[in-house]
Amino acid sequence: MAAPRTSAGIVLYRRTPRLQVLLGHMGGPYWARKDDGAWSIPKGEYGDGEDAFTAARREFAEELGSPAPDDGYLELGEVRQANGKLVTAWAVEGDLDADAIVSNAFDLEWPPRSGRMLQFPEVDRAAWFDLEAARPKLVKGQVELLDRLAATLRNTND
Repeated sequence: MAAPRTSAGIVLYRRTPRLQVLLGHMGGPYWARKDDGAWSIPKGEYGDGEDAFTAARREFAEELGSPAPDDGYLELGEVRQANGKLVTAWAVEGDLDADAIVSNAFDLEWPPRSGRMLQFPEVDRAAWFDLEAARPKLVKGQVELLDRLAATLRNTND
């Protein structure tokens, strides 16, 4: 049996005054007309021998066009998405202009079996959501990260 695919990502949060998280809407034709369940933390796959935290910082920069904050990270642990992919995540406080993101692109044959290769952004837009609004937006397997973030912040403020 093959090992599950692994991804690493960063939950950027801010307090304005309510706790908010920055999510990216997944790019490409499959997600174009979807909203609920079509948003994700900035994350990406990494391979054997690659450090997950290093991969999370790289993917943040690639998907949002801005470097991840330098320090202050909180470990959120690992979650499993419906597709079996394991996502390891960290949270960090910061701010970013969601309207100014510049995502890298991927190639996809579209329409399927057409022979035409098109480019699509990995993240076609980003937005800030409070935790309640973020829950239905996120892919289901990542919702647990919101609970972990809230619990971790409560524990560090006690």
